[in-house]
Amino acid sequence: MSVAFRRARPDDVEFLLELVNDEDVRPFLGVRTAQDRNPLREEIERSEREPGSFGRFVIDVDGEAAGSMGFHLVSGPNRIARLELLAVHPRFRGRRIADEAARLFQRHLLLDLGFHRLEMEIYGFNERAQAHAERAGWVREGVKRRAYRRDGRWEDGVLYSLLREDLGSDA
Repeated sequence: MSVAFRRARPDDVEFLLELVNDEDVRPFLGVRTAQDRNPLREEIERSEREPGSFGRFVIDVDGEAAGSMGFHLVSGPNRIARLELLAVHPRFRGRRIADEAARLFQRHLLLDLGFHRLEMEIYGFNERAQAHAERAGWVREGVKRRAYRRDGRWEDGVLYSLLREDLGSDA
């Protein structure tokens, strides 16, 4: 099995639309996630226009679209990026695809794009994503208690980071 990622293209809109609206994916994405064609197209165009500060990517498995990832610049002077939108289509789950894709993406952002720090936040109820983050090398930094209103309830946000030196001696 070959896992890779690439910048999303206009012809990926239908796949991304299906992914973000899947009933097994949607509850775990942020409330501001683009879920219609035009906003998805706009994000892909922005990713092409601003490759060093914004990105929408597709995870490919053996050449087939299997998931998504993204980032946006948080602080230019401090070279901090926030990761978002990691989602694997349900038909590809259970094969640790997200783990491998995340490690590749981390290296791309820290080594190729030169970011100093990566940040990410996961809903407190999403234990599967938290386990993934820890397998992929993320460092848990803390909890934003009752930070988000979802489905009539307050939810925690669990904060993670990754620095270049966290990649190990080969970085």
